Parts: sequence; structure tokens; C-alpha cells
Amino acid sequence: MSNTHPGMNRRRALQLFGVAGLGTVAAACAGPGSTASGGGSKVEGGDIGGELSFAHWRAEDKAVLDKIIKDFLAANKGVSIRQDISPSTDYQATALQRVKDAAIGDVFTALRGPQFSDMVKAGLFADLTNESVVDNYIPELIADGKGGGKQLGLPYQLVFLIPLANRDLLDKHGFSELPLSWDGFLDMCDKLKSKGITPMAFPGADAGNAGQLINGMVMNNAPSDDMFTKIESGEYKATDDWYLKTLEQYAQLRPYVQPNAAGTAHEPAQQIFASEQAALLTTGSYDAASVRALDADFAMDVFTPITVAKNEMKYEGCHNTTFILGVNTATDNQATALAFVEHLSDPEVAGTYANGTAQHVTIDGVEYDDRDLKAIEPWLSKNTLLAPRYQFTDLDIAAAVENAAIEVIGGTSPEQAAEEAQRIVDQRRK
Repeated sequence: MSNTHPGMNRRRALQLFGVAGLGTVAAACAGPGSTASGGGSKVEGGDIGGELSFAHWRAEDKAVLDKIIKDFLAANKGVSIRQDISPSTDYQATALQRVKDAAIGDVFTALRGPQFSDMVKAGLFADLTNESVVDNYIPELIADGKGGGKQLGLPYQLVFLIPLANRDLLDKHGFSELPLSWDGFLDMCDKLKSKGITPMAFPGADAGNAGQLINGMVMNNAPSDDMFTKIESGEYKATDDWYLKTLEQYAQLRPYVQPNAAGTAHEPAQQIFASEQAALLTTGSYDAASVRALDADFAMDVFTPITVAKNEMKYEGCHNTTFILGVNTATDNQATALAFVEHLSDPEVAGTYANGTAQHVTIDGVEYDDRDLKAIEPWLSKNTLLAPRYQFTDLDIAAAVENAAIEVIGGTSPEQAAEEAQRIVDQRRK
């Protein structure tokens, strides 16, 4: 695993992507899990047929994937595929055991970070290194699917893990130029609140989605880009000045989130944003399609609070590669599972997925026509950090550090939250 993650900028984007115009890309180097051992054997050959389970957490993608599956079945008689979908938090907690036992997931997905690392160590991913499907992907964007030098999984999605913004609402109230400093951000929030607008809709009751804000909050505060790797190793602590500063800034956000933010689930937070009661939704670009499904018709973009002065800013936001596709070593139908992964990885099919779900993808040659994907395209020229929250490989440590921020939003003092988080980190490191 590399300990630093280079920012993404236009020069790097042009180096990585060969399609002009609508093509999009982000630079990413191997993250946690990329050096894990435990990779499985090569995919076994055989006839295409039989039943498959496709296990993932993206319920909002079901309809688009149903269409993609229907096309695959039309070309492959005798195959049936069901989608086994769990909410992301449940999937994080239970998928490893269910996939390991082959209860679900002939084809399965993994979140970047601890889940991918654990699944690699458990030997669940068949080795795709020498399969031709790998050639469909932009190499730099699938580095987080490697383990032990092998290409075990194929990260399918490229997302920006920074808040969604209602551009129409912000423009209307004088913020066509968004602030690039902490004081400027707080001033914007104060002015929006004075006009009866909630600056930020925060899904505090959903740990997976509430945790996304931490990416942007630490990206400029931390002394190094591998800040969470170093908290886990013991080199940094949750009680260090830089993280305590981050928690103190969370405390400053309390007046600018909706009432009972720490108790708000993901869907109600989406609704607050979709109904234009809030200017920002503190999740990520992956929520754009869900917001559109709630009849939102305003222009959207992504934007994150800058926690430092403008001249101290290093990164403008965070990106991630995730939804890591894998062929299960435990399935007795690997040939069909691989064929389905190849189908998903076809540029035309991947374009159907991308434009139907408002998700950028990591596959070369895809063209985007979705309004939100095109609106977010300028972020490809900005300097963004590979999402740091997925540097953790220990789920308990990750939860402790991220939950400290959520607890501060709910009223806990930054000092108390930091000390409790560090206590759990110390326990896990014994």
C-alpha cells in the first residue's frame, strides 16, 4: 500500500484517459487491501449456464441492473441471475460470511478498505489477473482491486465523496462562487440559515453515509495524506491537535444541520435536500440518482467545506474507486460468473450503468450523457484526494474514529469524543 495518494488534476486525467470530451477519470493509487495476501485461484472454465447470485448494496441501481441483466440473459440462454441486495451498512457487516458460505454472491462486490482487505484475506476473490476483461479498465483506477500482486477485484465506480450541492439554491442566494476557506464556509452557512435554509442535511443515524463528511474535513487538516493509516498504526492519535481541530470544527457545524441530525436516517436526509430545504447533502455524488428519484429538478454539483484558510488549502475534495466486482472462489459456476463480469465491463454496457445511475465508472471508452455526470465533470480538473476514510483496515478502529465526529454533531464535546475514540484504538492495538 502506498502511504500517499496523489491529488487528481487535469494533466493527470488527460494522461489516464484517451477519450476526449465526455470521458472522465480520476487518479488513484493502491489503497488499503492492495497488498493483502489470500488471493484465490484462477477462474475455472466451463459452459455458460445455470443460476447466479449478484450480491451488492446498491438498491438504487436495481432497475438499471435489471435491464443489463435482461440483455445478458437474452444472449445467454439457460442463465438466470438474481440480485441479492443489502443496505450498505448491513452489507459491510454480513457480506463476507454470506459470500464465504456461498449463500449469496457468485458475483459479488466489496467496499474499498476493510471489507475488501478481509475478503482478500479470506480467499474469496478468484484471480482475474490474466483475464481479458481487465483490459477494459483504466489501469490506474483499478489499483485498489489488487491483492498480493494479483488483480483480484475490479473497482467499477468512480465517485466523489463530498457533499452534493443545490446549485440553483446557492446561486439564488449569492453563492455562485463557493467559499474556499473555513471562515467563508461558516459565513455562507450563517447567511443561508438566516434565510430559513438548512445549510447541510446530515444523515447522522446512518454510519456509512454520515461518515463520508470526514473525508473532506480531514483532507487539509491532517499532517499527511495517510492520516488514518497512521492512527491505526499508532503513529498518530485521535487526540492529536489536527484531529481535535477537526472535531472542534464539527462542533461549529451544529447550528447548520437539521434538527436531530445525529438521529436522521439516510432517506430522510435525502428528502430534506431533494425538497430544497437544505443547500448541501453531506454524502457524495453517488446520491445524485436517489435525489433525482425524489423529483428534484435543480442543478446539482459537489462541494466540500474547506477547513483551512484559502492559501493553506491543498485539496478541494475527495474521490474514491469502489463497488469492487469479484468472482467467488466458492461458486461452482465461475465461467458464467466471469461472463457476467465481462458483460458489465463492456464500455457500452458500462455506459448504460453510468448514465442510468449517475455513477462515473472506471472503464475506458465510456461516454456520459447524464446531466449530473456532466455537471460534476469539472471536478476532474481539481486537486482531489483518494478518500481517506477507507485507509482503515480495522472496522472497530474506523467506527471509533468516525463515530467521534458524529457524536460531536450530536452534542458530545470534541475532547471527550477524541479521548473515547483513542481508548478504542488503543484497545484494538493491544
